Amino acid sequence: MQQSLLHIDRLGVSFQSDDGQTVQAIDQLSISLARGECLGIVGESGSGKSLTALSIMRLLPDAANIDSGQIHWFNQESETPVDLLALSQNDMRTYRGARIGMVFQEPMTSLNPVFRCGDQVCEAILQHQSMGKAQARIETLALFNRVRLPNPERIFDAYPHQISGGQKQRVMIAMALSCRPDLLIADEPTTALDVTVQKAILDLLKELRAEYGLSMLFISHDLGVISEVADRVAVMYKGRVVEAGTVKDVMQNPEHPYTRGLMACRPSLHGMFKRLPTLQDFFNDPNSKPVAVAEKEVKARREKLYTGKPLLKVEDVHVRYPSARNWLGQTSTWLEAVDGVSFDVFEGETFGIAGESGCGKTTLGRTIARLTDAHSGSVSYKGSSNVLALSSDAFRPLRREIQVVFQDPYASLNPRMRIGEAILEPMVVHGLHGDNKKRRDKVVSLLETVGLQADHFRRYPHEFSGGQRQRICIARALAVEPRLLICDEMVSALDVSVQATVLNLLLDLREQFGLTYLFISHDLSVIRQMCDRLLIMNKGKAEALGYPEDIYNNPGTEYVKNLIDSVPGV
Repeated sequence: MQQSLLHIDRLGVSFQSDDGQTVQAIDQLSISLARGECLGIVGESGSGKSLTALSIMRLLPDAANIDSGQIHWFNQESETPVDLLALSQNDMRTYRGARIGMVFQEPMTSLNPVFRCGDQVCEAILQHQSMGKAQARIETLALFNRVRLPNPERIFDAYPHQISGGQKQRVMIAMALSCRPDLLIADEPTTALDVTVQKAILDLLKELRAEYGLSMLFISHDLGVISEVADRVAVMYKGRVVEAGTVKDVMQNPEHPYTRGLMACRPSLHGMFKRLPTLQDFFNDPNSKPVAVAEKEVKARREKLYTGKPLLKVEDVHVRYPSARNWLGQTSTWLEAVDGVSFDVFEGETFGIAGESGCGKTTLGRTIARLTDAHSGSVSYKGSSNVLALSSDAFRPLRREIQVVFQDPYASLNPRMRIGEAILEPMVVHGLHGDNKKRRDKVVSLLETVGLQADHFRRYPHEFSGGQRQRICIARALAVEPRLLICDEMVSALDVSVQATVLNLLLDLREQFGLTYLFISHDLSVIRQMCDRLLIMNKGKAEALGYPEDIYNNPGTEYVKNLIDSVPGV
């Protein structure tokens, strides 16, 4: 029998809402973790999984109230467990960092932007271990090498903004391991990372767990990721554990409708569904099953799509940025962000662009929308001449027809502008829908179209969830009646259940408004569900182009094969 390391006993955490109501965020939660074990905690945003981790670390926000429960820590040197919630802040510091390390979801906000990466890890070592600065530097470089950071000396002296997202997360892992903790808490450590970077991080965590004998609490909204790393899984819903067991038992025989819904919401690499199931479907009918799109339906759709002329024609587009300058300040070396890419998009089609971060897919989408300048090449829209060569005034009528929905909906919305005004503003700019009364009626109609309510008109962006904010951005794009919608990683940071709802909405809007999508994503399972054809990019070049199932079943290059093999599965 494995020795216990941590036991949470009937933990209760609540918040006071603005109107004085008590919101129970964690409700009588009880879970255990054995030494050397990895426990996965899975659930949607708001289920209480991250609050559970913050409760263990004693890092809850001031507004949180611990109403009940104990968190027992079992020291090997003592038979009596320690209640972490009863410790003073000074005593808790001997556990936080030294015995319990934590890797947070967003490494950019976890690392101090004004200090070098190496110095931040050194600080953690100096805080908890008896060694000098020179020895701490040697230890930090060894850790950077262990988490497979390229060129550890360079990373040591780099600031967080100078390294990639995957590298920042490796720095955070090195910091969490710097004091050889017994428990590592990983809170959504791979959310919004490319599948290849995600796989590398997951493989690294598994290696480190085996090497150091770590216990791990791995938090994620994705059961596919949990299935890759965890021994047992606890499924949380509204602050409670609704199902728990070994990963194999829970995945093969999910009993609770919520667990079934979470599993079914994930798109599959092996086919597409007419509609992705949502959690509500499983609460209404626990035996709900998605309906697959038949091969003959796919064939009929393709025959209809590819009989006409392309709506968009991209030919030999090059986008480059200066990467080095000589002593005169002249560019001596260029970085080819997009390197000679060509493809067609037909009216009504959903054309996917996939690849790792830095492959050029977002730059290509921004270039088509004239938000980034091209060095050479042409983009023809509706058979017109090269739109890249048009002046800003000449392109303005086309800008209305080519709209973009960006990855981060919160950064896309003005926090000081009510969402109704944000949707109405582009109508005014383009002189659409007559007067303001008609425009307001149109805004209300659009809000209802994307699944929101009329009374949301006067609310601010911070009053909505991530999925709702993305719906608002879709409504704003639809306000100017576009024909081509460029969707740039628009569901990458959403829960799988919210993601399913947004993807279903996009499919509905495509049929309702006759939209054409340029769908940019690093998630190949989402691409499989949404896209008629797929372009895979690598280092600015086109690596593969064709139907998704052909590319997935017969990857033509090692890069494509690695990309597909990196997708976590249930």
